[in-house]
Amino acid sequence: MKLKEVLLKKIEEQRPRTTRLVKEFGNVEVGKVTIEQVIGGARDVKCLVTDISYLDPQEGIRFRGKNIPETIEALPKVPGRDYPYVEGFFWFLMTGEVPTMKETLEVVEEFKKRRPLPQYVIDVLRAMPRDTHPMTMFSAGILAMQRESVFVKRYNEGMKKTEHWEPMFEDVLNLLPKLTGLAAYIYRMKYKGDVHIPSNPDLDYGGDFANQMGFPQPYDDVARMYFILHSDHESGNVSAHTTHLVASALSDAYYSLSAGINGLAGPLHGLANQEVLSWMMKFQQKLGGQEPTPELVEKALWDTLNAGQVIPGYGHAVLRKTDPRYMAQRDFCMKNLPDYPLFKVINMVFEVAPGVLTKHGKTKNPWPNVDAQSGVIQWYYGLTEWDFYTVLFGIGRAFGVLANITWDRALGYAIERPKSLTTAMLEEAAGIKK
Repeated sequence: MKLKEVLLKKIEEQRPRTTRLVKEFGNVEVGKVTIEQVIGGARDVKCLVTDISYLDPQEGIRFRGKNIPETIEALPKVPGRDYPYVEGFFWFLMTGEVPTMKETLEVVEEFKKRRPLPQYVIDVLRAMPRDTHPMTMFSAGILAMQRESVFVKRYNEGMKKTEHWEPMFEDVLNLLPKLTGLAAYIYRMKYKGDVHIPSNPDLDYGGDFANQMGFPQPYDDVARMYFILHSDHESGNVSAHTTHLVASALSDAYYSLSAGINGLAGPLHGLANQEVLSWMMKFQQKLGGQEPTPELVEKALWDTLNAGQVIPGYGHAVLRKTDPRYMAQRDFCMKNLPDYPLFKVINMVFEVAPGVLTKHGKTKNPWPNVDAQSGVIQWYYGLTEWDFYTVLFGIGRAFGVLANITWDRALGYAIERPKSLTTAMLEEAAGIKK
């Protein structure tokens, strides 16, 4: 497979760089840690490595050095559609090189061969109560496939550490293509009367997901856009870091991704878009059919803040400007659903909220993040079961985190094991006398 050949070349080029940094420059300091960071979730502590994406406070996410518009523009697009093949994006994340159309289509065909979902996974899902959260089902479905791990088989047979990446890569190639079928089966079983739509072998990753979900065009482009935008966000967010942490113990891709998906399910991470949509819809109901004017929106925002609540979808741990992922989705809305009443509300909040939050003075970043926009697109195209939104996030996030742990294996990164301190030690360091 051409992708594997290119990836091997990249790995062989990268290994000496990593080895030299550790051997010759291992004692060079790259940052200091404060008590606030120790207690406050290691915020801004520089202790992870990834070349796949970087989150700049001003520019936002860059995938392999390219910002979002550059990424979408550079990658080969599905004929007649506005967005690139997700399979080509996977090549790009893995290698840092923009694939040709021929190289992209090779990955498309490879994914198609590995797409079928094992019957035993369906049996596991069907054994679960129907009111089980879709993220629980999604994680369980991924974990159920662990029995097929090539890495585990090869590790038990014995292999060199420098070879660890190959069976990990094979696991990733087996797992990623099955995620859309797994997600669609959960969706149709829970919300669409248990009536299922078979995979279409003529369609690419995004197209077949839309097909199995039962949504017509342009939902295929929605899927492609959504998976690309949510794929990676450095290695420090909960889902990415959890996947990396579990993989650092030489756990396989199935164990690692399932763990990362569990982290994504938390309300402070992947569930945020659901909270945004709920707030926006309640505000829309209060409008009672009125146009969302700046005055009405400003009053609603102040009412929310004065009640001690936050404006959902605004603020970000790292970004200090509008999230480019938000703008990419806003551009899609402006083209495809500019007159949709709920989008009008969201768009007016976008225009008014930064000023209100700046006057309020209690947020470091008054600008919208990706979650402020993503829910309305799903709702408009008929995906109104918002418990399922995080599963969509999980499919996209899998591309980045699985690419990262393949590289973790290739470069032989150690098991992650930070050192802990007691509160008494911190008090002593702070000069607090008892």
